[in-house]
Amino acid sequence: MLYIIPTPIGNLGDITIRAIEVLKSVDLILAEDTRTSSVLLNHYQIQKPITPYHQHNEHKIVAHLADQLQQGKTMALLTDAGTPGISDPAFYW
Repeated sequence: MLYIIPTPIGNLGDITIRAIEVLKSVDLILAEDTRTSSVLLNHYQIQKPITPYHQHNEHKIVAHLADQLQQGKTMALLTDAGTPGISDPAFYW
């Protein structure tokens, strides 16, 4: 299962409870910018493996990620600054 979770814009308290629960439950978190995402994850004391996933590496790692999903792994794509759009990494999925 792949979850797409937008990060709050400006206030870390604007994330939903469900988003926090999903981030705590997945096997792997994919992040556009691990530095930005780490601030959110640290704030909510979420300690999960985090992997960069952005426009510069998506074509290189998407097949590996798809294989992991087919094996039953759960992942969350944590986007920066709101819901992803056409120019964001989620476009390739």
